[in-house]
Amino acid sequence: MAQACAAALLQAGVEPIYYGVIPTPALAYQAMQDNMPCIMVTGSHIPFDRNGLKFYRPDGEITKTDELAILAAEVEFDTLPVLPALVASPRAAESYCARYASLFAADMLKGKRIGIYEHSSAGRELYAPLLKSLGAEVVRIERSDQFVPIDTEAVGEEDKSKARRWSVDHQLDAIFSTDGDGDRPLVADERGEWLRGDILGLLCACALRIEALVIPISSNTVISSCGLFNKVELTKIGSPYVIAEFSQLAKKYQRIAGFEANGGFLLGSDIEVNDQLLAALPTRDAVLPFLMLLASAGHDAISSLVSALPQRFTHSDRIKNFPTEFSRALVYEGKNNPSLLLNKLGLYDKYVAYSDYTDGLRLFLTDDCIIHLRPSGNAPELRCYAEANTYDEAKRLVDVSLERIYSLLA
Repeated sequence: MAQACAAALLQAGVEPIYYGVIPTPALAYQAMQDNMPCIMVTGSHIPFDRNGLKFYRPDGEITKTDELAILAAEVEFDTLPVLPALVASPRAAESYCARYASLFAADMLKGKRIGIYEHSSAGRELYAPLLKSLGAEVVRIERSDQFVPIDTEAVGEEDKSKARRWSVDHQLDAIFSTDGDGDRPLVADERGEWLRGDILGLLCACALRIEALVIPISSNTVISSCGLFNKVELTKIGSPYVIAEFSQLAKKYQRIAGFEANGGFLLGSDIEVNDQLLAALPTRDAVLPFLMLLASAGHDAISSLVSALPQRFTHSDRIKNFPTEFSRALVYEGKNNPSLLLNKLGLYDKYVAYSDYTDGLRLFLTDDCIIHLRPSGNAPELRCYAEANTYDEAKRLVDVSLERIYSLLA
């Protein structure tokens, strides 16, 4: 696919620069530094039979308006019998690592043992050298030559068990991984417990002293209620919606950021970190939140940072290969009669206080629980999110709801 993109660019009179297999934010950062557009060929948590193309303008991710313009454009290309050979430049990978290595002391991670769950992550050649350059002892775990679709919002039971075992077997202080294209982090504490992505984002935003935040409506409500930020904007789910709010916040605030429930962190403004300039990177990034988490923890355990936060718990999961029209019908039914939907979901002891339709159907219940249903934006899947005062209750809400929905479909 990368060769086909290069061939199309050459036919259009554009000389492509190929940066090899690197994380999406590394490509985006280099392109922004060079003030040029870029294309990322990507596979993330999506099914095996799908690939994606991500398009970036010189100033960052394309907008939803740009997407419509691209879909409406018609351009003819000749089919080439032989695609051009590509020779990778290391420049983008080196620039991305230097961006973060320069922020911290070379011994910041001295005495830390960090596991890197490499699987098929596009950034797996970068992460170990970067962490070692900051003094960490690195244990590289479970590299795969086959594509592994890691969904950082719906971590499977197998990956949960693996992380706990790795933590004990290798005596780790933390585990770091990402999704396939390296823009969504997957981080575990010293016990091998995976952090929720929005909790990781919250801790990162606090460490960066962010003034104004943009987060999707599915994020943990602690972020909005904790009082640590001057402004918290809620949007539809997806980085373009988060980025679209940055320009308005920039009129009033200097330290701006956003993050998603999948953990991807978007830096919306240039800021100073440890007396060094950290340039804005308004696209999902996995490395920044992990390094800021480690810097914040210092000699303490990561779990102590998490336990110090107000205790609200979220859980999410999905039904794969779920027809989008069924998902939309379910959401429509819930908007018209939310109480009937709760009964269909088997949640007979729950009652709706009010609803939110920002993205799908988000039901706020009278016992302070939340249940949220929406069709996935990039695969035929139904997503279910829940929030409660205990993790067990949040998980129960998701498990019961998806089980009933699956039985209705069958």
